Amino acid sequence: MSDGQKEASNAVVRAIQHNLILLVWAVCGSGKTEVLFNGLAHALTNQKSVCIATPRTDVVLELAPRLQKVFPSLVISPLYAGHSDPHSQFVVSTTHQMIRFKNYFDVMIIDEVDAFPYSVDSSLQYNVDKARKQGGSLIYLTATPSPLILKKENLQIVRIPSRYHGFPLPIPTCHWSGNWRKKINKGHLPNILIQWLKKQVSERKPVLLFLPSIKIINQTKDVFEKNHFRCESVHSEDENRAEKVLRFRNKEIPILLSSTILERGITIENISVAVIGAEDEVFTESALVQIAGRAGRSKTFPDGDVRFFHYGKTNAMLEAIKHIKKMNVEAREKGWLN
Repeated sequence: MSDGQKEASNAVVRAIQHNLILLVWAVCGSGKTEVLFNGLAHALTNQKSVCIATPRTDVVLELAPRLQKVFPSLVISPLYAGHSDPHSQFVVSTTHQMIRFKNYFDVMIIDEVDAFPYSVDSSLQYNVDKARKQGGSLIYLTATPSPLILKKENLQIVRIPSRYHGFPLPIPTCHWSGNWRKKINKGHLPNILIQWLKKQVSERKPVLLFLPSIKIINQTKDVFEKNHFRCESVHSEDENRAEKVLRFRNKEIPILLSSTILERGITIENISVAVIGAEDEVFTESALVQIAGRAGRSKTFPDGDVRFFHYGKTNAMLEAIKHIKKMNVEAREKGWLN
């Protein structure tokens, strides 16, 4: 592990040993899942029941197989809508599924604690709290903690401002693209976007492109195909989302259009990332930080390209860039960057 991971790993073990409340504030791509391994091993060896809860089904689908490889002799139960394995000592679940449990888990780990819908749904928060045994350890994981989390009583914080591979976080750049909605409505794409896409495709880089709504995604997909850009699209209402993401991961799809559903929990090597309409209110500071965090995660390709195409800069865009730069400065000061 990197120095940052070791520091956080030790904090996780202490939190589980002494039933503490801990926030692991770790930049996207820092390897925060690996930070859990020693603590999980300690908990499971001591017959403690463990839950890793996350707001998104996509993250459950990504986490469960990784954890099963690390703990091959254990039964790990992935729980999400439409899938209910038998309960075991070790559960990986969406936060929605916590309604099934009461005073059950010795260790509750909430991954991506600031993500929608958990961050805004008090009933989900209540059910997660109810599922944890009174006095059990509680560990939050995120790159973008909300002010509410930071104000929690007795909260201990450990920060990882650098990625496991020691390269700095890619800094997004802002590009004015004019009235992009009007152009898409007329069946056209902004020229600046076309030129960028052509460059990425010619370099055989997978392109993950975020848009503000399902309606705009569907419109844009038609315009992309009209302009001879082969692509697919995913969003929260897409039943084939997991299959499409797998095809994108396998480089069968060169361009994937997405809502914010894929702002977290997806790692694709050598990916280029962009937002069309970054000025839209759906793209909050935390969402933009998470989106930027999809790029440059691989040690082989640490210099990912991140673009915010916009029709006017917003405070969220500027604060997201400031946030990422601040983490790079902190990591450099600690001597954790190559």
